[in-house]
This record gives sequence, structure tokens and C-alpha cells, in this order.
Amino acid sequence: MKIIKVEVMQVDVKSIDNPGWRPIVCRIYTDKGIYGDGEAAMAYGVGSTAAYGMIQDLAKLIIGMDPLDHEVIWNKLYRSTFWGQNGGPVIFSGISAIDIALWDIKGKYFEVPIYKLLGGKLRNKLRCYASQLQFGWGDTKLSAASTREYVEYSKKAISEGYDAIKIDFFTFDEYGNRLTSEDTTGLLPPNKIKMVTERIEAVRNAVGDDVDIIMENHSYLDAQSAVQLGKLVERYHIFMYEEPTTPSPSLNNYVSKNINIPIAHGERIYTRWGFEQYFKDNSIQIAQPDIGNCGGLTEAKKICDMAYIYDIGIQAHVCASPLSTAVALHLEAAIPNFTIHEHHVYNLHPYNKKLCIHDYQPIDGSISIPDLPGIGNELSNYCFENSLKVIIE
Repeated sequence: MKIIKVEVMQVDVKSIDNPGWRPIVCRIYTDKGIYGDGEAAMAYGVGSTAAYGMIQDLAKLIIGMDPLDHEVIWNKLYRSTFWGQNGGPVIFSGISAIDIALWDIKGKYFEVPIYKLLGGKLRNKLRCYASQLQFGWGDTKLSAASTREYVEYSKKAISEGYDAIKIDFFTFDEYGNRLTSEDTTGLLPPNKIKMVTERIEAVRNAVGDDVDIIMENHSYLDAQSAVQLGKLVERYHIFMYEEPTTPSPSLNNYVSKNINIPIAHGERIYTRWGFEQYFKDNSIQIAQPDIGNCGGLTEAKKICDMAYIYDIGIQAHVCASPLSTAVALHLEAAIPNFTIHEHHVYNLHPYNKKLCIHDYQPIDGSISIPDLPGIGNELSNYCFENSLKVIIE
């Protein structure tokens, strides 16, 4: 079996409330009629167009190769591209998209779900948390400003059966305006501390003690403000303190040693070499590799295995199309150190749901694993009909 063509797409989701959402996906075709779909998880932020170009460049290197040789292909892309070694999110998101598509092909070729190729399911369902409630919890992106809104969105998620939620309490000010780095770094003034702690306290009181609260920070803080806030919120029994500061082993080690909350990090850490020092220093307790930008499923599994050596838990970061969600479910089902699955609010938005043929959603706070061959999901016709598209042959 040989790779004969790669179709690369930058999809226009035509979203009014999230205009910056630009999924970058690909489909790899073989001479046996089997195809596989992949995604570069850079749909948000700045860089999606770079990932679109990167997949095109990498695709030229794999035409004619056997798609079942995913380790051979991964090593070629890493070792022969010059920028692969110690590369950043653009090159690794490109490698990720190709690697995910190759695993999809392999599962379809052997007629088994990917979790079978990873060693089998350790669990049939995954505990989920409702993620990013500062953007609401429904089919439209919102901006939580008042304490009442944080409580309202939290109670809505809990009413749907979730027993864990994640919120960035420090994204917006009291008027719904986006905060800047001037607002969130350095030692914080009393008014900022009061705003954040009031929101957390209100949510904790509203959901009770039997619901886990994950405090998202998006690396908007620095080491000073992260420790300052971390110490103050310990009393609210925070389950994870996510991305407290810049992705730096030494800075996260400092934060970890000065607060009594588990640190989670990983969506902006790439490959096992990027995670290595965090694991050795125990500067994070939950690793969050994103399969769509850490080097694909091939590399994500190695990161999970390495984390297991250090008793570090895993939550695959997922903020992409439903294709990436399905891939994460396979990995999390198959690893012993799974902690919890992220169900991002964007998974509830119609512009994202229409990108794939299946819509996997949690029921009562847990989600099942796809049992179809390969990923168990694939790109919809919408992607092919509403995208910038390049074909590499």
C-alpha cells in the first residue's frame, strides 16, 4: 500500500461569534482506496495559516511511502526537515495532522478502532469536565463578566450531569472586556484579587463540594501572580491549576513548590523532549499534550508512557474539531494514567459540529469511546466544499 495523494484544507466555518476559528485538516489517500483524516490543532490563536502551509510541505515528503509505517514516516519528518528537531508548534502540528491520518488508515486497514492498536481499552467511558465556562455553556460563544454569569454557566453544566468544570476566572473584567498582560502579571492589586476570588467562591458555593473545579489560567499569569492567586484559592479545593505561567520548567517548578494545588500544563509543550524536564522536576502533576500539535498520536503515546514513569496523570488537551476529540478518546481509553477528559465548549457550537460526520457528546458527564475502524470519525462534505484546498500528488 502506498500514499498517492494528500488533500490539505483550511476550512471556513463561517462563524459569527468565533470568526478566528480556522480548522486546518487533511486527508491522505492510498492506492488501495483507504483514506485517513488528520488535523493540525491550531484553529485558534495566530498560526493556522502557517500550519496549512506546513502540512503541504511535509506531504511532499511522504508520497509513495507505505502509510502503515507511521514510525518510519514520523522519523523522516522529524529528522530530515532540519526544523523538525526541537521545532515548535507549526512544524509539529503539521507532523501531527499527517500522523493522525496515518493511524486512521492503519485502523481501517486492520478493521479495528485505534484503541486496539494502542493496546486495548482500559475503560469503556471517560469522566469529562465541562471546559471554558467563561465563554458560556451552550451553542453560542459568550463573555462571562458578572459573578452571576459564572454561577449560571456552572449550574447549567452541572445540571447536564457533569461533576467537574473548568473556568478561567481572569479572562474578562467586570464589564466583559478582555484583560491584558498588564492586568494579569506581577503582584496583583486588591481589586483584581477580589474580583477573581469572589467569582471562585460564588461558583464553589453554587456547585457544592462534590464538584471538581479546574482553574484555567492560559499562561496569562506570571510566576508572581500565579503564586499569589494560587495561595488564595487553595481553600476552594481546586482540582487542577492549569497553565499558571509561561511554559517553562523552572517557573512552573517555582509555582508548584509554593502552592498546594496540582499543576496541569502541556498544550504548548511539544514532543517528549519538551516534557522531559517538567517530569524530572515534578513541576507539573497532570500533563496535557495536544495530539494535534505535539507530534501526533505516535508522539502523544510516548509522552503518556514517559509521564507514567513519574506517576504523572494525563488529560489530552482538546480544542479543535470533533476529529481531534475522537482521537483523544482512543488515547485516553488505552493509557493507565488517564485523569479526566476535556469537553470544550466549542464542541457544543454548530460551526464545529458540522465539520465531521459524527458528533460525540458526553452523557451525564462521561463519554464513550468510538468503536468504528480507525478514528471512528471523519471529515464531512462541508470541509471539502468550504475551504482553501491544495492537493499534493
